[in-house]
Amino acid sequence: MTQPAPNVTAPPDAEARRDVPPVICYPTETLPQPDLAFYAAARQGAVKIAEVLARPRDAACFRAPAGHFFRITSVDGPQVGDLNLWNADDLDERFYSGKTRALHGTHLTRGQRMWSSLPHLRPMATITADTLEWYGIDQYGGSVHDVIGTRCDPYTGHLLAGGQYHHCCHSNLTRALSDETGLPLAEAERHVHDVLNVFMCTGFTRGTGQYFMKASPVRPGDYLEFFAEIDLLGALSACPGGDCSAQHSSDTAVCHPLLVEVFAPAPDALEGWRAAQPNGYDGTHGRGPVAGRAG
Repeated sequence: MTQPAPNVTAPPDAEARRDVPPVICYPTETLPQPDLAFYAAARQGAVKIAEVLARPRDAACFRAPAGHFFRITSVDGPQVGDLNLWNADDLDERFYSGKTRALHGTHLTRGQRMWSSLPHLRPMATITADTLEWYGIDQYGGSVHDVIGTRCDPYTGHLLAGGQYHHCCHSNLTRALSDETGLPLAEAERHVHDVLNVFMCTGFTRGTGQYFMKASPVRPGDYLEFFAEIDLLGALSACPGGDCSAQHSSDTAVCHPLLVEVFAPAPDALEGWRAAQPNGYDGTHGRGPVAGRAG
């Protein structure tokens, strides 16, 4: 028997309820702030020690030791990329896009951080330079470098359109991680996670709240640079949507490569710095001491 539709008539105090002011969920006044001047000084004189190219509709892995810088650059044309980060010694510790979004907002820029998954919850990388910082938030509510999207994947593609598309970012990252670590594809796939959408211009529509994308403002030579707060393994996919001006998971969009470079600072440039430590919560969850943790 069909159930009657619920009563959705607005109550008399509907406007008063809507007018309740918002409260920031995670005030960040006590969040430790990165010392950008320190990072800038350390970056002076740093030398490039590695580079890798993520080819169009493909992905590549890279390693950035703690205390090193890595830069993602658009080299040939407007192109967005999907970035995964892991603890280089423990793939279970990985970038936590949801908590990063809750702490910093929907889009990241210079001075903000990529945080790791629970129970570690520590900074993995700090953004130290962003040549698209000027973009801000446009009239549609769009901005660049988002942590609101997931990654284009073959499962959603099949759900919405059918077919078997293999060069979406999820599959690209899976192949790259498998090749880098020697893990079978199925095992590597379990470690692929929600991304930082580098250079992608996105937001939510005002009327329906839907996730949207628009042509990225990135141009050749634009870059996003990071400081590795722990030993990192990264994977970057050059999205099959190109600049995401029309579609993603596509073999018709114009796509370009993305360059990742890793830079080592001078040996004495990081005096007094140490790699980020795991979160200090004792892990007892109200039930007493946990093995391996203070309590």
